[in-house]
Amino acid sequence: MGKKLKIGVLSDSHMKTDLHQEAIDHLCALGAEYLLHAGDIMREEHLQMLVDTGLPYACVYGNNDTSLISLHGQYNIFKEPHYFKIEDLKIKMMHMPYYMSADADMVVSGHTHIFDASLLNSTLFINPGEVCAREKALSECALVVVEEGSFEVSHYFRKLNTLLWIKREIEL
Repeated sequence: MGKKLKIGVLSDSHMKTDLHQEAIDHLCALGAEYLLHAGDIMREEHLQMLVDTGLPYACVYGNNDTSLISLHGQYNIFKEPHYFKIEDLKIKMMHMPYYMSADADMVVSGHTHIFDASLLNSTLFINPGEVCAREKALSECALVVVEEGSFEVSHYFRKLNTLLWIKREIEL
């Protein structure tokens, strides 16, 4: 894979529409070329916000997304684990961290509301934390840059009373 890919990753938006849109806007401003949402989207409006970016996107159903099942086929939302490719990069995405085997280049999960990124052999495991700021007073997302088989991960977070996103580069 010679081309550099920028993949925006988010999860656990819950009912926080403003925070969901702000996280999407932030990832787009960073140059994300793809958006991945690891579940607990909860609202059709949130799916439409992903569509409205014009970027390719994929989502998985979270444990709070039963109301979205009737929309299956109208949006790029799938049962977990969902395997797909972005160019040559094989991705496995889920909400619940139950399928954590290293059988893809990148394994994306949500549900815990806790950011985590680690490299096992050549597989990136990433949980972007929570958009919704339910467990802590931070809204979070991540940007993964993939180039020549290596990953650069940046964790972005912001306090609810500020507009400033703070970047933390993750050493892998």
